[in-house]
Amino acid sequence: MLKALLLSGCLLSAGLLPCAADAGEDTLRCGSKLVRTGDGKDKVRTLCGEPTNVSFEGLIRGPQYVYGPYGYGSFFGPTWVEVPVEIWTYNLGSNKLLRKLRFVGDNLQTIWTDGYGY
Repeated sequence: MLKALLLSGCLLSAGLLPCAADAGEDTLRCGSKLVRTGDGKDKVRTLCGEPTNVSFEGLIRGPQYVYGPYGYGSFFGPTWVEVPVEIWTYNLGSNKLLRKLRFVGDNLQTIWTDGYGY
């Protein structure tokens, strides 16, 4: 009975570990402040300071469709919209991982880690 409880506890905790690891990729700690996906550039710059590097990319979105209550579709807005994309890199030192932030328009969309800093 005790072995079964220990085994089920180990399996349960092992199943929760990947979820906990994935949860950290949508936040970035800057000192005592926390930046989350969905935050704007001004808030991130205020809390974390200037990034070490900024690279510019482009993203083109296709037409947006709106479906009415009877199942018919129509265009919403211009057919093609170009949205600016920026990748900000924060170098936190040689013993920590680089943090990269991807902004689509003004909103923070993705946070991920890269190799060790310099």
